Amino acid sequence: MENKAYRGHDLALPYPSQGHINPLLQFSKRLASKGLKATVATTVFIYNAMEPHNSPGGSVQFETISDGYDEGGFLQAESIHAYLTRMEARGSKTLSDLILKHKDTANPIDCIIYDPFLPWALEVAKMFGLPGAAFFTQACAVNFIYYQAHHGLLKLPISSTPISIPGFPLLDLEDMPSFISVSGSYPAYFAMVLNQFSNTDKADWVLVNTFYELELQVVDTMSKVCRLLTIGPTIPSFYLDNRIEKDTDYGLHLFTLDSSVCINWLNRKPAGSVVYVSFGSMAGLSKQQMKEVAFALKGSDFYFLWVVRASEEANLPENFVEEVGDKGLVVQWSPQLEVLSNKAVGCFLTHCGWNSTVEALSLAVPMVGMPQWTDQSTNAKFVEDVWKVGIKVKIDDHENGIVGREEIQSCIREVMEGERGREMKENAKKWRALAVAAVSEGGSSDKNIDEFISKVTRR
Repeated sequence: MENKAYRGHDLALPYPSQGHINPLLQFSKRLASKGLKATVATTVFIYNAMEPHNSPGGSVQFETISDGYDEGGFLQAESIHAYLTRMEARGSKTLSDLILKHKDTANPIDCIIYDPFLPWALEVAKMFGLPGAAFFTQACAVNFIYYQAHHGLLKLPISSTPISIPGFPLLDLEDMPSFISVSGSYPAYFAMVLNQFSNTDKADWVLVNTFYELELQVVDTMSKVCRLLTIGPTIPSFYLDNRIEKDTDYGLHLFTLDSSVCINWLNRKPAGSVVYVSFGSMAGLSKQQMKEVAFALKGSDFYFLWVVRASEEANLPENFVEEVGDKGLVVQWSPQLEVLSNKAVGCFLTHCGWNSTVEALSLAVPMVGMPQWTDQSTNAKFVEDVWKVGIKVKIDDHENGIVGREEIQSCIREVMEGERGREMKENAKKWRALAVAAVSEGGSSDKNIDEFISKVTRR
């Protein structure tokens, strides 16, 4: 029987993918460190795949709901629409059961923190008279673009450029999220990102995975139409303020292998000499694009550590790994935070997914951005033109969306040893300092988190 006195009990419900679970899990750890009971509810499939543990001393507890695909998760569904429809039906029922399970305990649930990809979770919270907090995992800039599109303030399809949005630099079409820049692409996903705003006006709080200083103009603009609290960066405390005990890792991984291979290899390399390459866990590169990246890395003559998923290894040029020898290390998985914080890493060739972008900013690593889809082009625009910590590659073959080896190599060289690269490294240090300050005691995110907790516990 539970007898520990908590200030309150928050139940967090992330969208069931790695990039959405990690930020909400980290935020839950932050809440737990401030005296709340924090529970994260993942789907049965994700729970079984990740095997999280409810240890007696663990700061966050885990529960499960069902998405209707307990054996295979999203891959078991015939389409994104089928998955979301079934998840809403089964998720609403099993989330209700979970709330009732805790109702008569010493720590009933006081608040539901939900990913707006799952707007039905707010309806369930309201059905039980509970407050709901929408937790946006993406950049505030991207959220605001979707907000504008959902409310018809941004007319689609885009008919003229440059695109002017309050709080933003002028944008070209290619700087917009891919669902907007390529009209009609991935309609089910586009509907999902717009549907995030279907009921956020009923949410008691809107929490955003960023920090105020990073996106202050966008945050100020969006705050006029949507009361929001910036609460990031949501990366393990060890790499920022180090105020949460033993918080050195996200704690949940869909892909895990031995991390010592990467770290031991990096530890033998000079400071700032390695290009770290990873394009995330979702989108895959075509065989031609893999070839261009491979020859760019080989021709750059810098050391490189490249994460290539098992499903993509066949797309590497023949004998590539053997030919590069100790100049390059190709692995199926890497402990990304450990890698980015290693002094040997001088540059991050990245897809500019939001989690990877925030990690690089928080660890002062300049970037070469090679966005693939969804929010990544917008993130890359801010990396280059607003935060000035990287370069976005230019596409050579627009018909096939291919970036050539010369372009990739040129961008890597500029970041690693060019004049602009030196400025980027200085800017990266500045953003790291601001990220640390934001979550440290009295920082912008720390104060917002305290405000959120005080309102939850005041109930």
